[in-house]
Amino acid sequence: MLVFAAMLPWQFFSTALSSCSDSLIANSNLLTKVYFPRLIVPAAAVITSFVDFLISFVILAGLMLWYQWWPSWRLLTLPLWVAVAFAASMGAGLWLASLNVQYRDFRYVVPFLVQFGLYVSPVGFSSAIVPAKWQLLYALNPMVGVIEGFRWAIIGRGAAINPAGFWLSMAIVALLLVTGIGQFRRMEKRFADVI
Repeated sequence: MLVFAAMLPWQFFSTALSSCSDSLIANSNLLTKVYFPRLIVPAAAVITSFVDFLISFVILAGLMLWYQWWPSWRLLTLPLWVAVAFAASMGAGLWLASLNVQYRDFRYVVPFLVQFGLYVSPVGFSSAIVPAKWQLLYALNPMVGVIEGFRWAIIGRGAAINPAGFWLSMAIVALLLVTGIGQFRRMEKRFADVI
């Protein structure tokens, strides 16, 4: 249950990040023909990944029933964690999408970033095993707070959140989202010319 509860947000993040980063190049014919708010294209890629997340969540609910694992009141906070995962994938995806338009070879870097992110995120282990002196540095990974939040909401018993690391991780997510939107808006005017 520990790993599957962490795989849900990670799978959503990685799928959304990959599809969002490639969304503008994949829809280049649409971007050059008609004007519309360009932010719709990467947002649609993230929303599509969210549908996959919902299907995976139904599978998790089935597993919880099978193993008779009853969630606590913490499950009510799950929409908050989903929103944070959505913001993290949207922010990082907007950065990568705008860089991918400018530098076409950048799309080959994205799978390596996603693979590396899997190993440095607490998917197969709890972040409690990270020594206390490294917890804040570890929380610079925005998915640390999201994954631990999912575990805390779904598993309940035995899952804990490091408050300082949590707030640092949430600040990184907010920074990613704000700067991602800013970067996307700055480069948006040149998309039709560069694509």
